[in-house]
Amino acid sequence: MGGVTRAVSEVSAVVPTLGRSPWLVSCLEALRRDGGERIEILVVDQGESAVDLPAGLADRVLRPGRNLGFAAGTNLGIAESSAALVATVNDDALVAPGWLAALTAALLDDPRLAAVQGVNLQMDDSARADGCGIAWNRWWQAVQIGHGRPAPEAGEAPCEVFGVSATVALFRRAALCAVAPDGAVFDPRLHSYYEDVELAGRLRAAGWGARLVPAARACHAGSATGSTMSRERWRLIYGNRWLAAARLLGRSFWPRVPRMLLRDLLDLRGAGAGGRAAGIAAGWGRALGALPAFAHLGPPAVPVCEIRRLFR
Repeated sequence: MGGVTRAVSEVSAVVPTLGRSPWLVSCLEALRRDGGERIEILVVDQGESAVDLPAGLADRVLRPGRNLGFAAGTNLGIAESSAALVATVNDDALVAPGWLAALTAALLDDPRLAAVQGVNLQMDDSARADGCGIAWNRWWQAVQIGHGRPAPEAGEAPCEVFGVSATVALFRRAALCAVAPDGAVFDPRLHSYYEDVELAGRLRAAGWGARLVPAARACHAGSATGSTMSRERWRLIYGNRWLAAARLLGRSFWPRVPRMLLRDLLDLRGAGAGGRAAGIAAGWGRALGALPAFAHLGPPAVPVCEIRRLFR
């Protein structure tokens, strides 16, 4: 561990990295410019070799010595941080000026909110959204709301979403502690992908809400490290989708299995012979192996009508 000592901060920002993202330094510079002394920045360096960061960008650098995955790596940063508000920021995301102020004001203004996010824009086309929150669709896939569409205007009113994307978001620590008293804020068994979707379900089940705040903006390059995973990336996406849905839906999960499987088969047919096709098939194996730990015969954690109300 290393870094500099600062006064108590209002917000702790956790930035997990494998050291592969060309945007890492720019990501930290943007956070520091926007947050100044209000923000504590913790980098969780999970790469094979230590990242070399300019002085003053990170208050602490945590080095677990191996790749824990996004979920467990971010959990480590959250556990080592101290502020009442916690930001999760991908190492390929750049927050715009005013991002922190807009999200902090929205979260503090409504004690029922667990999490808020702004409009995440595509790095190579800032007129289009990368995502405006998380929702389920009719195929029971989690989607980034508005992905690829013209971005909402900054002046639009905040609105409710099922959950926020951990790509760039702000959480209330008290809410995270309420649903994860053991410190497993993001389920480490999911490693990466759908970990924020699963958390959103637990938070909503506990009575907390989530909101999109269009005044807050950030640019996201999109899987700067995930794109190098190929088959493994798709294995996690398609496998974790089944696990997150099973935990959320309880006994209502089983009647939806045919529709979910049909969606996967349609995706498989259109995937060709590359890494995505192999990853979809491998995702089924991952889901089958882990499903007993996530599936249950209890009622849905969140009423299905409530999930459908926020469908996209």
